[in-house]
Amino acid sequence: MSKRDELIEKYAADIKEKFGETPDMDFLTKVAIGLGPAIYNLDASKVSGSDDKELETVKNNFLIKKLGLSDGPELMDAINTVIDKYGRGDKNKHRAVIYYQLARHFGKEAVYN
Repeated sequence: MSKRDELIEKYAADIKEKFGETPDMDFLTKVAIGLGPAIYNLDASKVSGSDDKELETVKNNFLIKKLGLSDGPELMDAINTVIDKYGRGDKNKHRAVIYYQLARHFGKEAVYN
């Protein structure tokens, strides 16, 4: 099993455990591939739910630039909802899982096709 496949399995386990959902493995794989080499970098592969600057980066770089959403309070509300479900105290919030959940929340899976 490749390193990427191992990471995707880890992300799938988080989705099952933290969100109580069965992940769409095809879509999760596309999200992981879309993150490129960042998934292999310990710092870049995680999102700090307590760092407002980092959450702004998720909003601007992912929700607005990647998914094409318009800026508004609903974007940060969605980010905070996902962070809360993941567990604010959990230091290992994987970026791929956050992006997967946000893309599904906004119905933007087609961006990855």
